[in-house]
Amino acid sequence: MKDFNKVIPYVIAIVFFALASIIYFHPLLKGQKINQSDITQFRGMVKDINDFRDDKNTEPYWTGASFSGMPAYQVSAYYPNDFVRVLDRTLRFLPRPADYTFLYFLSFFVLMIALKVNWRLAILGSLAFGFSTYLIIIFGAGHNAKAHAIAYMPIVLAGVLWVFQKRYILGFFVTGVAMALEIYTNHPQMTYYLGFCLLILGIVELINAIKEKIFLVFIKQSVVIIAAVLLGIGANSSRLLAMKEYGDYSTRGKSELTINPDGTKKEVSSGLDKAYITEYSYAKLETFNLFIPRFMGGGTVEKLGKDSNFYKTIESKAGKKTATEYSKQALTYWGDQNIVEAPAYIGAVILFLFFLGIFLVKGRLKQWLVAATIFSVLMSWGRNFDLLTNFFIDYVPLYNKFRAVSSIQVIAELCVPILAVLGLKEFFSLTISSEEKKEALKKAVYAFGGLIIVGFLLAHGFSTFEGLRDSGYSQLPGLTDAIIEDRKSMLLKDVLRSLVLMIVSAGVLWMLLKDKLQQNKAIIILCVFVLFDLISVNKKYVNEDDFKSARKIEKPFIASSADKMILQDKTHFRVANFTVDPMNDGSTSYFHNSIGGYHAAKLGRYQELFDFQIAKNNIQVLNMLNTKYFILGNDKGEKQAQLNPDANGNAWFVDNLKVVNSANEEIRALDSLDTKRVAVFNNYEFGSRFKVDGIPVFEKDSTATIELLNYDVTKLTYKSKTAKSQFAVFSEIYYKDGWNVYIDGNLTPHLRVNYVLRGMVVPAGEHAIEFKFEPKVIHQGKIISLSSYGLLFLITLGWFFYERKKKV
Repeated sequence: MKDFNKVIPYVIAIVFFALASIIYFHPLLKGQKINQSDITQFRGMVKDINDFRDDKNTEPYWTGASFSGMPAYQVSAYYPNDFVRVLDRTLRFLPRPADYTFLYFLSFFVLMIALKVNWRLAILGSLAFGFSTYLIIIFGAGHNAKAHAIAYMPIVLAGVLWVFQKRYILGFFVTGVAMALEIYTNHPQMTYYLGFCLLILGIVELINAIKEKIFLVFIKQSVVIIAAVLLGIGANSSRLLAMKEYGDYSTRGKSELTINPDGTKKEVSSGLDKAYITEYSYAKLETFNLFIPRFMGGGTVEKLGKDSNFYKTIESKAGKKTATEYSKQALTYWGDQNIVEAPAYIGAVILFLFFLGIFLVKGRLKQWLVAATIFSVLMSWGRNFDLLTNFFIDYVPLYNKFRAVSSIQVIAELCVPILAVLGLKEFFSLTISSEEKKEALKKAVYAFGGLIIVGFLLAHGFSTFEGLRDSGYSQLPGLTDAIIEDRKSMLLKDVLRSLVLMIVSAGVLWMLLKDKLQQNKAIIILCVFVLFDLISVNKKYVNEDDFKSARKIEKPFIASSADKMILQDKTHFRVANFTVDPMNDGSTSYFHNSIGGYHAAKLGRYQELFDFQIAKNNIQVLNMLNTKYFILGNDKGEKQAQLNPDANGNAWFVDNLKVVNSANEEIRALDSLDTKRVAVFNNYEFGSRFKVDGIPVFEKDSTATIELLNYDVTKLTYKSKTAKSQFAVFSEIYYKDGWNVYIDGNLTPHLRVNYVLRGMVVPAGEHAIEFKFEPKVIHQGKIISLSSYGLLFLITLGWFFYERKKKV
């Protein structure tokens, strides 16, 4: 019975987390689903893959519906021996996004248990972490993979901390499984940032080991952690090997070009462009958003009431109806980021408790948490702190592979509530004197309250409160001044709000010190304050208005008359939809094989083809992609389908091969290339290992034919008939690590032509030509994955029985 009573608090916590998650997203109880812009586009991208799965009951690992064809590794892919997927689905039993919120709570709760925190305080900390504004607002945009990765961060930390506490078997196993779950979420950027947090912890532990002369113990602990992490990574081998392979060819890999589309010299880099990496950088002043929610006006747009200067100015000029309409989408944000969904608000109550922890907690944990928090804030400044940011981009491995550096603040989102709870733990401890607690409480009030006031003074002393888009308000006299006054008003209100929340929180702790309040009641009151603080902000950005019927979410796109007309054509071709930005559109892929798509990591060469050629309306390039239909808008804004009679088709024979010696020459050759007659061949890349008979001229066979007999995403079958050897170009994307071609069943070499397409010599006679997608990386990965799972469990069991035997 005693053991059962020990379990009850944890059961209560789990039930409470599930209820809190589902209540916050209560429209889920009515069967509704959250509308997420990125996921809507994703549904368009993934439909082709899902259809293949349903039809073949297997994985394609390739999609033909987006960007004229690309690997599906980073779109949607299920891998063999992916046992961690079963565990993840078990943990995420609630409907989305309540499942991720529950995972936030549960994961942080496990971390609190690892830190030996009372279960009541652990619940408080879990709620503070899970309802942190940034962690909620990413649901609105559809950043599910990011939320998924953040959710497993605390469990990884728990496992590592158990190892440093010398609970080696538990720590090894939890770290291995948690890292496997973390990698499974498929958001390398968040996992990479977690690595910085762990590295800082390791440095703090190393310094302590040197001081305490326990360096060998530190080495042992490091070996255990590294082994567990490697096995967790190994469990995801298929996923990671595929990601690495694709990454080299994606926009995150190194480009072979040394010129830009306008002819200027290009900065050669093995990663993303610096301007692109730092496009979303937090301004230094914007950091005050962490504890003053609308310090810089909140999100890009906010709803303003009838008492706002903005509303009153429009009402006086254009009437109530216009004022009401425009006030729903007022441009209140005055920072320098292009788009901000909402402030990354951690919470005034929890930040105040964080400061309490700074003054009350002693030892390595505080050093780690404060250092990691400061590091994440400095790194989030991006282009606003060039010295540090450029160093990391230029010299720190992989840092230049990720954009939106402001999101590194997830480290602060994680570390702040940890130290806040540890601060409360110490405040409730009987081993610390009341006088020491009183002094720490005073210092926290002075420091945090002073920081709030300093922020207010800095904003008024060094800012004009003018936004990037204020020019749009210049047509109505006085409107710009009105929105500026509203921004100042929002700042003042939220400064006062944060001060009040700090004061009442400090008051609760003061009453506890004076024995006027019981500890459990104090925890409950603080928990209420934390929930009020965070949820009242969160609801402004993600609420019931973001939910729609499940039918509308699951089938987000309705075929237009243009789509319906194109769908009548049952041949294999591509569609270019110019009523949208083709390179940021998943809707066309929902119905057709599109030349565009929606993905952050496209094939690098395809992006370059678009920038250099398609964006300049090079019809020859569109023809070689077999773009049979264009979707255009008419004067009424309606979509219309236009047939392109000049599309090259699925395959064709060319007369000549134009030999070039660099990627620059290759992409520029397409400027004026007759793609039906000539193909561009990069001799620099292929010439040394692949010889084409007849370069540069083929004797044209006017009777030669080649046609596509069957298209099946991962298998394309053609029939050729020629009197003489010919060179064929196929309107399919070249990807050497997966696509193989067989002529009459015999593996035959093929090469890249026209910068992105496939080409090969077809011998004389009648032949069956088959392209098959056969990625070796999947088979290699599944063996390593299975071995990693086996080692993780065998080492854990063996170690457990070994330790048990030693005690006998």
